[in-house]
Amino acid sequence: METWRLTVTVLGPLTVTRAGRPVPVTAPRLRTVLAMLAMSAGTVVSVARLAEAVWGERLPGDARRAVQLYVTRLRELLGHDAIETAPDGYRLCARPHDVDALRFLRLTESPVTTRAALALWRGAPFDGVRSDWLHGVEAPRLVERYLDALERRIAQDLDAGRPGAVLSELRGLTARHPLHEPFWELLMHALYRCGRQADALAAYRSAHRRLDEEVGVPPGPALRDLHRRILTADPSIAPPADAGRRRSAVALRTGPSPAGAPG
Repeated sequence: METWRLTVTVLGPLTVTRAGRPVPVTAPRLRTVLAMLAMSAGTVVSVARLAEAVWGERLPGDARRAVQLYVTRLRELLGHDAIETAPDGYRLCARPHDVDALRFLRLTESPVTTRAALALWRGAPFDGVRSDWLHGVEAPRLVERYLDALERRIAQDLDAGRPGAVLSELRGLTARHPLHEPFWELLMHALYRCGRQADALAAYRSAHRRLDEEVGVPPGPALRDLHRRILTADPSIAPPADAGRRRSAVALRTGPSPAGAPG
């Protein structure tokens, strides 16, 4: 199998390679069928599911035969051994690891591989693929996981003491995703940790205004609680470096612990 390894990307424009060489797949319905098979690489996708992805609820009378024809054309492009026939569907003979979206989903399961997952993201999922099913079901799942991974990576940068490095990115994210409250929380944290309490409070007001204007709801409990803690300069949200200095100052004032005493 390694001699003709298939790789498929769907995080951005759909592409496919066989044995490292690009294979153009330009027909819209072939691209839809290929994307569907890729999202279940190594497992069977039913003819009914493939038909739904291609036509939605407006199935033609010869949908099964049409799907069979599309698979035949894909085999002509990718190789006859690239797609296997099953009793009620078809299987793409590729490993999940060789489909960027499936590899992305696996990598986002661990904080350790968050950055590797984000490196796979090239743009909107299934860009250039026509399918209400893919864009209505699969794409939102991928985007949600992407936003979660971004939150995690930015939080890691904040915890590492780099609040200034993420400010520009967070301003862009809150502009593009104004209803995604975790990005506002991270922006407020970053500003506060840069010593910009007034700007952090202003960010909260911006979030409040956008939420009210666009969906008519106030900020959620987490955002409101962070606002309260910033307003009162709660020491629990002080920068890690400041927390370390406070611990050092306490140690200097109290002196070393007696031998055998808890530190």
